[in-house]
Amino acid sequence: MTHVVLESCIRCRYTDCVDVCPVDCFHEGPNMLVIDPDECIDCAVCIPECPVDAIVVEEEVPASQSEMTALNAELAAIWPRITKSKGGLDDADAWKEVADKRKHLQR
Repeated sequence: MTHVVLESCIRCRYTDCVDVCPVDCFHEGPNMLVIDPDECIDCAVCIPECPVDAIVVEEEVPASQSEMTALNAELAAIWPRITKSKGGLDDADAWKEVADKRKHLQR
Protein backbone atom coordinates (compact mmCIF):
# COMPACT_ATOMS: atom_id res chain seq x y z
CA MET A 1 0.00 0.00 0.00
CA THR A 2 1.17 3.53 -0.69
CA HIS A 3 -0.04 7.08 -0.52
CA VAL A 4 -0.91 9.24 -3.52
CA VAL A 5 -0.75 12.98 -4.09
CA LEU A 6 -3.96 14.17 -5.74
CA GLU A 7 -4.56 17.02 -8.16
CA SER A 8 -5.33 19.48 -5.36
CA CYS A 9 -1.53 19.82 -4.97
CA ILE A 10 -1.20 21.26 -8.48
CA ARG A 11 -0.36 24.98 -8.48
CA CYS A 12 0.04 24.92 -4.69
CA ARG A 13 2.97 22.59 -4.01
CA TYR A 14 3.03 23.12 -0.28
CA THR A 15 5.88 21.11 1.18
CA ASP A 16 4.77 20.71 4.80
CA CYS A 17 4.60 16.95 4.17
CA VAL A 18 8.25 16.66 3.22
CA ASP A 19 9.79 17.30 6.65
CA VAL A 20 7.76 14.60 8.38
CA CYS A 21 8.41 11.85 5.84
CA PRO A 22 10.80 9.32 7.41
CA VAL A 23 11.82 7.81 4.06
CA ASP A 24 12.05 10.90 1.81
CA CYS A 25 9.59 9.54 -0.74
CA PHE A 26 8.44 12.93 -2.11
CA HIS A 27 9.56 14.23 -5.48
CA GLU A 28 9.21 17.81 -6.65
CA GLY A 29 8.00 19.00 -10.01
CA PRO A 30 7.48 22.51 -11.33
CA ASN A 31 4.10 22.95 -9.65
CA MET A 32 3.30 19.78 -7.68
CA LEU A 33 4.75 17.06 -5.47
CA VAL A 34 4.36 13.32 -6.02
CA ILE A 35 5.06 10.24 -3.88
CA ASP A 36 7.31 7.43 -5.02
CA PRO A 37 5.19 4.30 -4.43
CA ASP A 38 8.29 2.13 -4.12
CA GLU A 39 9.65 4.25 -1.28
CA CYS A 40 6.45 5.07 0.66
CA ILE A 41 6.09 2.95 3.80
CA ASP A 42 2.44 3.86 4.42
CA CYS A 43 3.14 5.58 7.73
CA ALA A 44 0.53 8.30 7.03
CA VAL A 45 2.37 11.06 8.90
CA CYS A 46 2.22 13.24 5.79
CA ILE A 47 -1.58 13.24 5.48
CA PRO A 48 -2.43 15.71 8.26
CA GLU A 49 0.42 18.01 7.20
CA CYS A 50 -1.05 18.85 3.79
CA PRO A 51 -3.01 22.12 3.93
CA VAL A 52 -5.03 21.18 0.82
CA ASP A 53 -5.78 17.55 1.74
CA ALA A 54 -3.94 16.34 -1.33
CA ILE A 55 -2.52 13.13 0.15
CA VAL A 56 -4.60 9.98 0.50
CA VAL A 57 -4.11 6.25 0.93
CA GLU A 58 -4.04 4.58 -2.49
CA GLU A 59 -7.27 2.71 -1.78
CA GLU A 60 -9.04 6.04 -1.11
CA VAL A 61 -8.15 7.77 -4.37
CA PRO A 62 -11.44 9.07 -5.78
CA ALA A 63 -12.54 7.36 -9.00
CA SER A 64 -12.42 10.74 -10.75
CA GLN A 65 -8.68 10.89 -9.99
CA SER A 66 -7.75 7.25 -10.48
CA GLU A 67 -4.99 8.15 -12.95
CA MET A 68 -3.15 10.04 -10.17
CA THR A 69 -1.77 6.77 -8.79
CA ALA A 70 0.07 5.97 -12.02
CA LEU A 71 1.00 9.61 -12.49
CA ASN A 72 2.70 9.71 -9.07
CA ALA A 73 4.78 6.65 -9.99
CA GLU A 74 5.64 8.00 -13.44
CA LEU A 75 6.71 11.45 -12.26
CA ALA A 76 8.56 10.20 -9.17
CA ALA A 77 10.85 8.31 -11.54
CA ILE A 78 11.91 11.51 -13.31
CA TRP A 79 11.48 14.37 -10.83
CA PRO A 80 14.13 15.07 -8.17
CA ARG A 81 13.62 13.96 -4.59
CA ILE A 82 12.80 16.74 -2.12
CA THR A 83 13.97 16.29 1.47
CA LYS A 84 13.45 19.74 3.04
CA SER A 85 10.31 21.81 3.09
CA LYS A 86 10.11 25.26 1.55
CA GLY A 87 7.28 27.66 0.95
CA GLY A 88 4.44 26.86 -1.41
CA LEU A 89 4.25 28.49 -4.79
CA ASP A 90 3.82 32.28 -4.77
CA ASP A 91 0.14 32.13 -5.71
CA ALA A 92 -0.63 28.86 -3.86
CA ASP A 93 -3.25 30.39 -1.60
CA ALA A 94 -5.21 31.59 -4.62
CA TRP A 95 -5.28 28.02 -5.99
CA LYS A 96 -6.18 26.17 -2.76
CA GLU A 97 -9.90 25.91 -3.47
CA VAL A 98 -9.72 25.54 -7.26
CA ALA A 99 -11.04 22.23 -8.60
CA ASP A 100 -10.12 20.45 -11.82
CA LYS A 101 -6.45 21.45 -11.83
CA ARG A 102 -4.99 18.59 -13.89
CA LYS A 103 -4.83 20.75 -16.99
CA HIS A 104 -2.41 23.01 -15.09
CA LEU A 105 0.10 20.25 -14.30
CA GLN A 106 3.58 21.15 -15.53
CA ARG A 107 5.88 18.29 -16.27
